[in-house]
Amino acid sequence: MSTLGLIGSGHIGSTLARLGVTAGLDVVLSNSRGPGTLAELVAELGPRARAADTAEAAAAGDWVVVTVPLGNYRRIPVEPLAGKVVLDTGNYYPERDGRIAELDAEETTTSELLQRHLPGAKVVKAFNSIYYANLAALARPSGAADRSALPIAGDDPGARAAAVRLLDLLGYDAVDTGPLADSWRFQRYTPAYVAPYARDPRGGAAATAGGSVSPDDPGAPLGADSLRALLAQARRPTGAADRG
Repeated sequence: MSTLGLIGSGHIGSTLARLGVTAGLDVVLSNSRGPGTLAELVAELGPRARAADTAEAAAAGDWVVVTVPLGNYRRIPVEPLAGKVVLDTGNYYPERDGRIAELDAEETTTSELLQRHLPGAKVVKAFNSIYYANLAALARPSGAADRSALPIAGDDPGARAAAVRLLDLLGYDAVDTGPLADSWRFQRYTPAYVAPYARDPRGGAAATAGGSVSPDDPGAPLGADSLRALLAQARRPTGAADRG
């Protein structure tokens, strides 16, 4: 049986854990506060889930999702993730993460920073462009007419293929955008970021600008062709001034 490891068990992490258990995966959860703080969530998820420290969750996963505030990326354990497919959900919010000069200057992307920190891992950008409530609501079986697609990016083709398999298990098609350097196409302030998956366009627009979608928003399915069109519309900012 395949295992999904989670480093970070907040809104996105716990949602992915629920989707993973539903898909028949074993799930190993971790957070910065220790396994004991995850007892209630593990009890909810049932016998396929257990809590661990971050190094154990990293070592256990066939896929490992890193879902922590970007400002904490240097705390991610390096050695247990060597050779692993690591899915990065991170987004850059300077008001939360502090200013990162390379990102402000658009010299790199958030996932390239994580890849640099984890030289032995195979990082794939995924799950960053959808609000957690919509991620939970829009999962559909393979072949469903209203199945949504999520964008991914990664430098290793085999890792991208592994990410596609995980997304399929969790209820989503994938649109492969290529290397990590192209993951800016679905970062904050781009057309494919959050808003297209929200039923309430006002809530979606707020999320794109850094606000939030209502946790009761049932989501709006977004197929692969529509997602590709949004990705093609993306224009990369030239620096911090363009972000407002």
